[in-house]
Parts: sequence; structure tokens; C-alpha cells
Amino acid sequence: MGILSGNPINEPMHYGEVMGAWSYLIAGKGAVASFQTLINHTGDADLKELLEEAVKLAKQEGAEVEKLLKENEVGLPPTPPERPKAQLEEIPVGAKYMDMEIAAMLAASTSACLVACSGVMAQCVREDVAAMFGKFHLQKAAFGLKVLRLNKQKGWLIPPPLHNVGGKE
Repeated sequence: MGILSGNPINEPMHYGEVMGAWSYLIAGKGAVASFQTLINHTGDADLKELLEEAVKLAKQEGAEVEKLLKENEVGLPPTPPERPKAQLEEIPVGAKYMDMEIAAMLAASTSACLVACSGVMAQCVREDVAAMFGKFHLQKAAFGLKVLRLNKQKGWLIPPPLHNVGGKE
């Protein structure tokens, strides 16, 4: 048997795995707080539903990463407090995010999570850690498709300039 070829749970995490998991966890905790705040700002029921799904997904992933880090005796990052519910009408117009802005932030956050999951998977030696982030990647990709569809349906998607090669239309 080669080095690190036994049961992955009995193998130590290397520094890259620890840092990747810890960073993903703290970013996820921040995302939960952000999404909870954005829920208060949206008037669109479909967007609110996606934000609530994003909170649930981030909390589930966070629980799995916390368990991994605890099992490997890694200190956990702080958890921001739950955000209170607010009435949309109570938020001043100039201080309110527009639904289109919220949807763009949700899409950008989802894209960043995909990149982060890929980065952690690429540096993993432990197969169980790579598999966990592979699962997160698949979940985020499926969620990102929902966000893209919503942006298209609502007319919120602003595509970049189209490139016509050689003047073809």
C-alpha cells in the first residue's frame, strides 16, 4: 500500500484541504447572512424562493464542512447571527436592492461557489474531501441553472455584447 491509501477518514488533511474547507465554510456563513438580508429586499416570490433555497443549501453544506473540520480538530470560523425578517415596505426606496440586482448577486455568488469547489477538489489528496466538494459542485451547478432560468424568464439577464465574426448577422 502506498502513502495515504487507506481509509480516507483515518488520513490527515493537508494544509490546502484545511484552508479550502475552512475558507468555503466562512464564505458560506457570510452568504447565509447576505441571502437572509436580500430576502427582506425582494418583492418577487420566485426570487425569494430561490434565495430561501440558497440559504438552506449553504447551511447543509456548512454543516458537512463543520463536521469534517471538527473531526480533524480544526477551529471553526465565527457564525454571523441570523438576520431578522423585515417588511419590504419598511425599507426606504433608495436603500432597497432591486430584484434584478439581487438576482445578479445570487448568480455571481453561485458562480464563485462553483470555482471554489473546483479549487478544493483539484488540490485534494483525501478522496472523501474531494467527493464532498464534488457533491457541492453538482448541487451548485443545478442551482445555478435555476438562477439562470429565472433571470431569463424575468428579463433580468443582461447578456454581454454579442460578437459577430466577419460582420455576419
